[in-house]
Amino acid sequence: MLSKEKIARINELANKAKKVRLSDKEKEEQQQLRQEYLQNVRKSFKNHMKGMTVVDPNGNDVTPEKLKKLKSKK
Repeated sequence: MLSKEKIARINELANKAKKVRLSDKEKEEQQQLRQEYLQNVRKSFKNHMKGMTVVDPNGNDVTPEKLKKLKSKK
């Protein structure tokens, strides 16, 4: 999970970009922080998906094979 300081910095740079042009160094920092944030979101989503099971109205497990394989990689 991203620290509160990094999230605050992402927001700070986004707000600054709306008002004035960011320097090249700030743009690079912003891009790096965004990538780190996205990696964390993807990891969290993937872990959430691993815990899911799809069940039809009859109570049968209809979880897609791709998700079953992902679960078995734990």
